[in-house]
Amino acid sequence: MTSIKDAVVLVTGGSRGLGKALVEELYARGAAKVYATARDPRTVTHPDAVPLALEVTDPASVEAAAAQAQDVTILINNAGVSLGARSFLDAPVDDVRREFEINFYGPLLVTRAFVPVIERNGGGHLLNVHSLLSWLGVAGSYSATKAALWSQTNSLRLELRSHGIGVTGLHVGYIDTDMTSNIDAPKSTAGDIAALALDGIETGAYEVLADDRTRDVKAALSGDLAVLYPQLTE
Repeated sequence: MTSIKDAVVLVTGGSRGLGKALVEELYARGAAKVYATARDPRTVTHPDAVPLALEVTDPASVEAAAAQAQDVTILINNAGVSLGARSFLDAPVDDVRREFEINFYGPLLVTRAFVPVIERNGGGHLLNVHSLLSWLGVAGSYSATKAALWSQTNSLRLELRSHGIGVTGLHVGYIDTDMTSNIDAPKSTAGDIAALALDGIETGAYEVLADDRTRDVKAALSGDLAVLYPQLTE
């Protein structure tokens, strides 16, 4: 189990949306320090957060962040992007690559940089932000990147046991943030999801299924594909 109280946490993409809500909830639970990363650290507005410049696709930027944040005990890989590359047949391949660079390789680079830091500080926790689209291939390369990140998280969970680092994957549907502002569908609040995510860290949960739709999709994985994809029967 990993306590949030007195922990030192780094949240990627910590200036807005779910990342901002995570920073707020971390301080509400007594975190000692929270590094909130952004490409432009001036966009971090929480008065107590430590702004930290980070471009997750740039190895030099990642290494510089790790060198500055040597006291981290919890890492939250939240930064991600959706470029709208919904069709594998028509979307620009550069957009597909860019989504993988940010959503898959970004968390990998950050994790590799911070595992030695967390281990030196006595162990701790890693949380990766996935999606119900990890299991539902309806959003082109975004779905593929989240499926790949889910697999990465599962592998890291095994690898990091011997390092004293627990691993939680957060799966969630639509959150009321800038990324979903043009989507007309039920949405969770960022604050509610942040609270559930941190509950998962503190209880050592392997996965957090943060809403009913996510739980339904996960349960349907063991059934016929036509349940997940009714288009197949049309």
